[in-house]
Amino acid sequence: MKNIVTMILTITMILGSLLQGEASIIAHANIVRAKEKSNGITLRVCNWEEYMDLGGWDEEERILLENGVEIFGENPMYEEIEKWYFEQYGREVHVEYSCFGTNEDLYNQLNMGDAYDLVCPSEYMIMKLMAEDRLMPYSQEFFDKNGKNNYYINSVSPYIRKTLAENEMNGESWAAYAAGYMWGITGVLYNPEKVSAEEAGTWAVFNNPQYKRQVTLKDNVRDSYFAALGILKAEQLTDKAFIADAHYAEQLGAQMNDVRPETIAQAQQLLTEMMDNIYSLETDSGKADMITGKIVANYQWSGDAVYAMNEAEQDGAALKFAVPKECTNLWFDGWVMLKNGIAGDKEKQHAAEAFVNFLSRPDNAVRNMYYIGYTSSIAGGEDNTVFSYLDYCYGAEDEDEETMLYPLGYFFSGENNDSAYGIRVAKSQADRQLFAQYPPEDVMKRTAVMEYFDTEANQAINQMWIDVRCFDITEVPVIVWVLLLAAVLGGLTVHCWKKFEK
Repeated sequence: MKNIVTMILTITMILGSLLQGEASIIAHANIVRAKEKSNGITLRVCNWEEYMDLGGWDEEERILLENGVEIFGENPMYEEIEKWYFEQYGREVHVEYSCFGTNEDLYNQLNMGDAYDLVCPSEYMIMKLMAEDRLMPYSQEFFDKNGKNNYYINSVSPYIRKTLAENEMNGESWAAYAAGYMWGITGVLYNPEKVSAEEAGTWAVFNNPQYKRQVTLKDNVRDSYFAALGILKAEQLTDKAFIADAHYAEQLGAQMNDVRPETIAQAQQLLTEMMDNIYSLETDSGKADMITGKIVANYQWSGDAVYAMNEAEQDGAALKFAVPKECTNLWFDGWVMLKNGIAGDKEKQHAAEAFVNFLSRPDNAVRNMYYIGYTSSIAGGEDNTVFSYLDYCYGAEDEDEETMLYPLGYFFSGENNDSAYGIRVAKSQADRQLFAQYPPEDVMKRTAVMEYFDTEANQAINQMWIDVRCFDITEVPVIVWVLLLAAVLGGLTVHCWKKFEK
């Protein structure tokens, strides 16, 4: 009977998720539709929900940085782009701004015929769109450092630019097709009063029986598969010879993108066992559950971890963030232009590239970081606004007794020991908000990008996830089916009898 109840609840959950997903697509598609004018350019943009400053800041939110730059979001940024574009280029652009909930939602929208010029998917979806020849490269003018308004090429972090340049799809660099927007890693958000730093610093915390029903995983096949690989391959990933190898980065990437059938089968078995240990699979509730103390550890994206730590502080709790010693997932979201949207229109392409440049202006990058809570790909170049903002947020206060120098040169200048990019912070930031937003260089060395899987591998992994979440229906004993059928028939009989009596 327990299995019957589980099956019914599972079916109900699946149907609810499908209905919720459909409602989300309907509710969030085409949030804003600007009126098209005959003498202007219409730019169709699709972005993640709540992933761009929409303005409406309270006066007390106004930020004045040490370098004299004032940060304040009065109007939605996509509206300000229209005004800025006209001022700079003397041509009207009208932004049609829409949103999506997941990479898969965006992909489905594109396949259903929704037309966009500029979209902001994650790295693996960018790879997929490149593989399907749906993207067009940025122009040579976009990468011209002498361009007055070319904020992206002059401000993007050397680390992010190098990462994009070194990764390829079909022999072509990501950097030619994608402009970095936000980035981060995944890790473990934990309660230090309940979980030690050592225990939180490994993916194995999620199948540790000591924390049975007190930990959560992501309801996302890619994230959970990555965690499973981290556990399955822990011995190899932490081997000193493996780490010291000259090709460590490439080998790490290969291990964390292992989609061989035997590996998928092992991951399925492990994740199935982990389902009995976790409190739940979640997409957004983990932050609140950590803040309220319902759980003690949570698989979390870095930006959401920062949010949770900030919120917990208001209740007098000090949550921390750990990066598993085995490795962590490096992710990023980037702006790409769609071929069928731009359709060879040079003016529209110019407007799309200008849109990206406006978002990449350091003060606008700070606005978005403040609003979203995630980390911008923009370092600032010769403009120190972003770095000044970090000092504003995390710089040590006079009352901080224990401080440390937190080096960030790898991100801002490409040289980690660059004295111009070290922040004096409270020692507590070594495993809290700053650590989550800008992990130190030694942590970044053990990051791996989870890449796009081909159709066969993708189908196998998705089926594995269905089996993990819903159990394998073919393994349900015959007696359970008999009992289920009997229960259904019995219920129908009672219903009909009562109706007959009336």
